[in-house]
Amino acid sequence: MERSIGQASTALGLSQDTLRYYEKIGLVPKTPKDQAGRRSYSDGDLARLRFVQRAQGVGFSLGEIAQLLKLRTNPTKSSRAVRAMAQQKCQAMLEQMEALKRMQDELSALLELCDGKGEHCPILEGLDGAAAKPSCCQ
Repeated sequence: MERSIGQASTALGLSQDTLRYYEKIGLVPKTPKDQAGRRSYSDGDLARLRFVQRAQGVGFSLGEIAQLLKLRTNPTKSSRAVRAMAQQKCQAMLEQMEALKRMQDELSALLELCDGKGEHCPILEGLDGAAAKPSCCQ
């Protein structure tokens, strides 16, 4: 079944601009156009676009998704490469989560130093790199 860009957009929850962009960067093959010049999306196109959405949903970038789509053509021979990409992505996520935790801990420590009523602000001083003084906010 062929769908117009509007129908495909609605079915996928993506904007028409996003669909055009994915086509422009090669994530989706150039879609055929009808006599009026409107794009036409097949079930295969929609399946490919859903793959792109799911891959983005687990953190892959569009460049990585392009690689996955190439590997997808022969999953048996590509299994190790796909697994390696997924492991690298998972490790990068762990590192990002650790960095976020460190940032949260630092911000929480700065918040503990200030009640927002003092002449000086240990949060600003901490962000400036100066030693925050807990007594300044009391």
